[in-house]
Amino acid sequence: MNERGESPKPPPSLSDEALIPARMLNEVVYCPRLFHLEHVGREWDDSADTIAGRRVHRRVDARPEELPSAADIPEDWKARSVTVSSQAEGIIAKIDLVEVTDGRVRPVDYKRGAAPDPAKAPGGAWPADRVQIGAQALALRDAGYRCDAGEIYYAASKTKVVVDVDDALIAEVRAAVALARRLQADPVPPPPLVDSPKCPRCSLVGICLPDEMNALRQDKEEGSEPPHVRRLVPSDDDRHPCYVQASGAMVTKSGDVLQIRLRDGTRQEARIREMSHLSVFGHVQVTTGVIQALCSRDVGVSFFSSGGWYYGSLASLSGVNVHTRIAQFRAAADPDKSLALARAFVRGKILNARTLVRRNATAKPRTALSRLKQLADDAGRAPGLDTLLGIEGTAARIYFEAFAALLAPPDPQAGRFDFEGRNRRPPRDPINALLSFAYALLLRECRVALLKVGFDPTIGFLHQPRPGRPALALDLMEEFRPLIADSTVLTAVNSGAVSGQDFLQAAGAVALDEVGRRAFLAAYERRMGQEVQHPVFGYRASYRRVLEIQARLLSRVLTGAIPSYPGFLTR
Repeated sequence: MNERGESPKPPPSLSDEALIPARMLNEVVYCPRLFHLEHVGREWDDSADTIAGRRVHRRVDARPEELPSAADIPEDWKARSVTVSSQAEGIIAKIDLVEVTDGRVRPVDYKRGAAPDPAKAPGGAWPADRVQIGAQALALRDAGYRCDAGEIYYAASKTKVVVDVDDALIAEVRAAVALARRLQADPVPPPPLVDSPKCPRCSLVGICLPDEMNALRQDKEEGSEPPHVRRLVPSDDDRHPCYVQASGAMVTKSGDVLQIRLRDGTRQEARIREMSHLSVFGHVQVTTGVIQALCSRDVGVSFFSSGGWYYGSLASLSGVNVHTRIAQFRAAADPDKSLALARAFVRGKILNARTLVRRNATAKPRTALSRLKQLADDAGRAPGLDTLLGIEGTAARIYFEAFAALLAPPDPQAGRFDFEGRNRRPPRDPINALLSFAYALLLRECRVALLKVGFDPTIGFLHQPRPGRPALALDLMEEFRPLIADSTVLTAVNSGAVSGQDFLQAAGAVALDEVGRRAFLAAYERRMGQEVQHPVFGYRASYRRVLEIQARLLSRVLTGAIPSYPGFLTR
């Protein structure tokens, strides 16, 4: 009530604007940043809680029903999955159950969790749930129904809580609608909650990165202790990539299972829910039904030549964040911002290359190590892109001159692996063939990570836009070339996983055969699944997860949420 003792008035009709779903009001009260990420940025990820929540709603959502008009409402009635809206309040609600008793309607909302302690929550309901049920009641009232209360059923505690629709609840609902409108108009999400107990069970914690963002936003004094970052992000995705490389194979679908039929009549299977990505090589057929099913599950499809050349990927539109892309395009058009990011990418690449040499060379090439350190420093203060590219080229030459010393002595039984320098298009020796294939695999990983975050992979900062070039994916992969691709090559060769007999040679070009490619893919997946300590946040995560984290941090830099890009520099 206002100072004159009157109930608050509803806002003017919002018929020309999109109505706010009641479930979105639940999220804006629970966590404004969650609301923005999911409903403004369209960023989403499932968790065990969200999947279980859908199971709780499955029965009530199975058959949507219509409620009789207010004038024809019977004395007693029940309707499930009822949709009702209010232009005056600016809201729309899908109600799990509407019960009619003595001509009065009452919305019932089902929640997977437990009811709060009544001593800690007014009326025995969580504040976000109160607002959601209140929005449903207001929508029913605006449609002419008599509604003075709603009910919330908490499945975990088997508790039904009655929420009265009074002036206080109406004010809460309208305040939540107003906040949602303000957040919708702002392209930058609100700051994360600080050390909140809500974060660990949030399905969007890997997108939000609350502790990571707060750590990077803090002003740090020189010599101060690094901020505490809770381990909230899972170290790796439970799903795994699927590779199909047998020439003539056909990929079809039966229910939730992919069926890979080989030329010899044998068949292999893979469950879609256990897949993060499908990669096919050469003459492999994929049916339209498979592509549709994978896109609907946010499982991308990538295409490679039989020799390992990366053609491109298909992905759903769910990860397209228009605000991230607008910020990306603006930064690409700003020479200062582009140069700052390009410096970070090149500096990270040189330092990680130096670390790989320092760790793996039996006789330390001190001149090369010293020169790489100096070039990394030079990259951090390069006055322009042309100078930076020259520094990168010099560093690459010095690094690959030292790369041969990282290879184990040739084994006569396994075949020789001579390396006299980097060559490509086409690679003319086995080591260069492995490097090119590893870079193609890593490029695909980076492109997938960027699409998942919402970027346009073709607009970069170090690599300038060019038709057919995934410039931003090439940018992101720079600091990971030594850590993932080059390291996988060294491991595969030095361990004997790939031998000199695993290559085909034709017209001066060298490529892995099917057996060698299978062995190298296994080595690559082991590297991608290896957990490493994040140099900024201190917790451990797989390289595949780290790529996604770095892509998300890049998006936060571009939208202004954090001041600079924190490169991934291994020690």
